[in-house]
Amino acid sequence: MVRRCDNPLFWRRVFYVALQSLLPVAGLYILKLLVDEVTNNVSSGVFSGMLPVLAGLFAVIYLLQRLTGTLLGINSDVMSQKIIDYVSELVQRQASTLDMSFYDSPSYHDTLHRAQQEISSRPIQVVGNFMSLAGSLISLTGAAVLIAGSSWLLIFVMLAAALPTAFVRFAKARNIYSFRRESTPTVRLTNYYSALLTQKTPAAELRALGLAPFFRHRFVESRHKIVVKLIKISRKLGRYDALCSIVETLALLVALVMMLNSTYNGAMTIGSFVMVFEAFRRGMGYLQTAVGAVSGLYDNRLFLGNLFEFLSLQSAITDDGDGEPFPECAETIEFHDITFRYPDMNRDVLSHFNLTARRGEITRIEGENGFGKTTLLKLLLRLYEPENGYITVNGTDLRRINIGKVRSNLGVMFQETIRYNCTVAENIAFGRVNSPIDRQLMIRAARMAGVDKIIEKLPNGYDTLLGRMFDDGAELSMGQWQRIALARLIYKDPQVMLFDEPTAWLDAKARENFYEMLETLKENKIIILISHSQ
Repeated sequence: MVRRCDNPLFWRRVFYVALQSLLPVAGLYILKLLVDEVTNNVSSGVFSGMLPVLAGLFAVIYLLQRLTGTLLGINSDVMSQKIIDYVSELVQRQASTLDMSFYDSPSYHDTLHRAQQEISSRPIQVVGNFMSLAGSLISLTGAAVLIAGSSWLLIFVMLAAALPTAFVRFAKARNIYSFRRESTPTVRLTNYYSALLTQKTPAAELRALGLAPFFRHRFVESRHKIVVKLIKISRKLGRYDALCSIVETLALLVALVMMLNSTYNGAMTIGSFVMVFEAFRRGMGYLQTAVGAVSGLYDNRLFLGNLFEFLSLQSAITDDGDGEPFPECAETIEFHDITFRYPDMNRDVLSHFNLTARRGEITRIEGENGFGKTTLLKLLLRLYEPENGYITVNGTDLRRINIGKVRSNLGVMFQETIRYNCTVAENIAFGRVNSPIDRQLMIRAARMAGVDKIIEKLPNGYDTLLGRMFDDGAELSMGQWQRIALARLIYKDPQVMLFDEPTAWLDAKARENFYEMLETLKENKIIILISHSQ
C-alpha cells in the first residue's frame, strides 16, 4: 500500500535505513582501532600517522549518520502525508459507495470511527516498524559479530535480558487494542457531545435552553470513564516495565564484570574493551528496538484490521456497470406493492404501497410525519431496496438499469438542504458536476428559482463564497439556501424531478412562484412533489 503511493520514495527509505544501520557498527570498529592506536602510541612514545586517518574516518562516519538521519526525516514527513492522502481516499470512496442502510446501523458508525482513527498514523507506522526491524537486525548482527570475537556468552546474556520486555510489549499491544475497541461507542459519544458544544448548528438552541452545562457534564463523565480504564491498564503494564528495566540493568552489570575481568587478565585490549562494551550496550538497544518493532507490527496489525474491516464492507445494492439504458423519454414511474422497513426497525414504513407518476403531471404525495414520503424518494434513487415489490420506469424494473444512469436522470431536492461552503456558481453547477459549467444555463436556472436578484446583491455575484466557515464567505437565510438548491435541480434538468417539502422555508410570494414554475416544467417531465397533510 505504501509503495503504491510513491515507489521511488519507498526504496529511498529502504536505502537510508540500511545505511543508517550499518554506519554505527562501522563506527564502533573504527573507535576500537583508534583507541588501540592511541594506547600503542602512548606506550611507545611515537606518534603514528594512522591516528589522523582513523580520526578522519570516525568523523566521516559521524557526518554520514547525521546526514542520513536528516534525509530519513524528510522522507518520513513526505511519505506520511502521501499515505494519509491515499488511505483517506480509500475510506472516503468506500463510505460514499456503501448503501444508505449502513448509516442506520450503530455498528457501522463504530467500524467507521475505528477506521478513521487509523488513517493518519497506522500505515506509516507499519512501514516504520518493518524498516526499524530490518535496521535493528542489521545493526544487531554487526554488534553480535564484534561481541562474538570476545565471548559468545555475552550474546546469550543480551538475548535473555530482552525476553521479558518482549512479553510485556505484546501484552501491552493486546490490552490497548481491546481497550480501544471496547471504548469505541463511548468515544463516539464524547465526540457527539463535543460537536454539540462547539458547532454552529446547535449553538443557538443550546444557549436558548441553557443546555451547555448539561452536555459539558455528560462529556466530562464519559471522558472520565475512558481515562479511568486507561490509567488502570497503564499502571499495571508500568509495573511490568519496571521489572524489565531491573533485569536489563542486571544483564548490563553482569556483562561489564565479565569484560573487566577479561581486560584485567589481558584477554582484551583497552580498545577491544571499549568496542565490546559499546557493542553490548548498543546491542541491547538494538534488541529493544527490534522487540519494539515486532510488537509494533503486532499492535498495528490489530489496529489496521479495523481499517480493512471497514474497507471489506459490501453494498447490497450493486450492479455490473452495464444494465439497460434509462429510457430516453420517461413516461411513467410505478411503485408496485412496495413494502419497506429501515434496518433494526420493528415496523414497516411502507406496506403494500402502489403509485403511478406520469409525464406531464405533478404527482402530489401528502401525509403526516413518519408516513414514509421521503422513503419513497430514497427507494426511487436506489439508496435503499424494498423488501418486497419493485419500481418500474416505462415498465422496466429499476434494478435492471445501471445505478449511475438512474441517478443522472433523476433530480431531487431534499427537505434538509445541504449548505455547501463553496461559491454560488459551484453550488448551482453541482447539478452537473461532471460537465463544463454553462453560465447562461446557470443564470436561467437561478432566475427560474427566484434567487437571481439575491445573487446579484452578493459581493462577487456568482463567484461569491457562501457560508461563514471560511474567510470572505456570505451567509444566506434558510429560504435563500433552499432556492439555491432549487436552482441546482433546474440546472441539472433531469427527466424526473423529486421534491421533498420544497417550500418549507419559502415565504408566501416565493411559494406562489415555485408552483407557477412547476406548471411550466411539468410538460416534459415526471414530477413527484411531497408535502405534509394540510
